[in-house]
Amino acid sequence: MSRRIKRMNPKPRERDERKEARPFKAGGAKKAGSRPGAKLGGRPPRFAAERAERRAPEPALEKVAPAKPVEVLLPTKVETVKVTADENNMRVDRFLEARFPGLSFSHIQRVVRKGELRVDGKRVDSKDRLEEGQSVRIPPLKLDTPKAASPLSEAAEKTLAALKEMTIYEDDDVLVLNKPFGLAVQGGSGTTRHIDQMLEVMRDSKGQKPRLVHRIDKDTSGCLLVAKTRFAASHLTGAFRSRSARKTYWALVPGLPKPKQGRISTFLAKEESEDDTIMRIAQHGDEGASHAVTYYAVVETAGNKLTWVSLKPVTGRTHQLRAHMEHIGHPIVGDPKYFNIENWQLPGGLQNRLHLLARRIVIPHPRGGVIDATAPLPQHMQQSWNLLGLDASRFDPIENAPEE
Repeated sequence: MSRRIKRMNPKPRERDERKEARPFKAGGAKKAGSRPGAKLGGRPPRFAAERAERRAPEPALEKVAPAKPVEVLLPTKVETVKVTADENNMRVDRFLEARFPGLSFSHIQRVVRKGELRVDGKRVDSKDRLEEGQSVRIPPLKLDTPKAASPLSEAAEKTLAALKEMTIYEDDDVLVLNKPFGLAVQGGSGTTRHIDQMLEVMRDSKGQKPRLVHRIDKDTSGCLLVAKTRFAASHLTGAFRSRSARKTYWALVPGLPKPKQGRISTFLAKEESEDDTIMRIAQHGDEGASHAVTYYAVVETAGNKLTWVSLKPVTGRTHQLRAHMEHIGHPIVGDPKYFNIENWQLPGGLQNRLHLLARRIVIPHPRGGVIDATAPLPQHMQQSWNLLGLDASRFDPIENAPEE
């Protein structure tokens, strides 16, 4: 295990150290935070077209609302069904959950454990994987009688109110929170209050607690997606795994990145010391190294001192955006781990907090349609935008970055 060595007088970064940043051409004058259902990506037009679109009125975008859940009838007698191509390699318990939404976890485990459900005539475990074409014997199923909800304590009521205040979007399956700066997503050393713990107050009558399907750093504000059911968790996790989710981040960095639009491609590996953990730039084949790709685009500048950049992570590595921006010589303002520019002074009036916002997330809804949620600037970033004269309603060129 290597230990991090802090540089007291870091050497100025040479131009050729930025060779991992390749330019991309971005266009399209779509407003940042456009309406739900807006399509991301596509083939980027040239900058002349971009400037023309900036002056042209924006066409109305049709909102794609999630489809209403279809009522599913539970079998009242033994049935035999075939595993479809879409269900290939699905776990037995996930298969039942997807076919019959609303079944309790305990009921699914019970019918599998007792051998009432069989695959090709054989007993199976709930974690076994199914194959296309297999025959599944399904016994009569029923919904459990809902338990009467017990009254919440005063502390739990306050936690529930705090979660409701953070909520950007909610339906029966999905919750999108605007996570504030400084609140951890999960517990860790010395962390007593975090989102995962707060979600305990949202357990339903069947005992199901909303599940995290991705994470953002403690000091990063913005969109955090939560699944309220196992059915939604399975589909949303799969969407992240297949990179069907589109995420946009906003950040404030020193200087002006060149080129103004680019692609950063490196390997990242965790480096731990006695009191810190960071992600370092690694080489292909290094132990623990994972490939990481980020697209960035300059949105607006404040003189030559600070720049508002929009970021699109293609991969989802720990501290990816923070490590990548430091790697090209433009670490994110207020970053306690990666900001190491010698003798750099924070302009007056700006708070020394991480200026990174999970601005927008677009992901297929488990029951059809698209979830498209946008988070506002947190208080400390809004203050910086106001002081620097940055216009948060400007078009966001990152929307036309390629999607890999």
